[in-house]
Amino acid sequence: MTSISLPYRATALEACAWLAQQTGTPWTLARLLEQGGLPYVWLDYSDACAELFHDGVTRYAAPIVFIGDKEHLASGAGDVWLRFTRDSGNIAIELKAPGLRVPVDGLHFQERDLLRLLKELQHPKPDPAEAEKTPPAVLPSALKGLAREQILIAFAGVGKVDLDQGLASGVGIFGDDGARVRKNSRGGKNSHVWHPVTLAFGLHDVHRVPMAHLKKAFATQPLLREWKADWLESLRLLGE
Repeated sequence: MTSISLPYRATALEACAWLAQQTGTPWTLARLLEQGGLPYVWLDYSDACAELFHDGVTRYAAPIVFIGDKEHLASGAGDVWLRFTRDSGNIAIELKAPGLRVPVDGLHFQERDLLRLLKELQHPKPDPAEAEKTPPAVLPSALKGLAREQILIAFAGVGKVDLDQGLASGVGIFGDDGARVRKNSRGGKNSHVWHPVTLAFGLHDVHRVPMAHLKKAFATQPLLREWKADWLESLRLLGE
């Protein structure tokens, strides 16, 4: 079998082909993202995202660090939705709503990240603290979201926004371009659920709900327990 070389900057197809050869198992973009692969997308300078560019820089590889943005990419939507990223100084940047939608052509994975990922897969390090915990019956990555009634309970009192009205309207962060996802193929008002992590960041960004209130909700609400790991990882990536 011909050995597949790993480019310094690999496209999603190149990265998946290389990992498949190294591991002997099939790889897709969705699996690569789920396993912690860090995607980057090339951005040309524009006034809308000028804060990402240092003086004299006209093109920048922006990392896709927000879980909601990664899920949009993994869904096969055909474009990249960038709402949070880091600048060249590794400082978390929240782009102006609704963020940027850019073609997927510039998407790439860096060689050093893929080599690190392969090493972690081949030589996993046990986490003593996690080994003592009982894993949840359903992993967060397997969940689509929470129903309307659950969202109202989980985020009750976090801010002055009318959640009930927002969920019913299905507009903005409450709609399909925000936190709302379909839990089954049938129509009707009961066919939707909302991704709580994406919704929480939308509440903070659009409705100025204090981050402290949202952190408390994920720390204390039983309904958000399965989502706590995704929430904490998003906060870490954003430097919160």
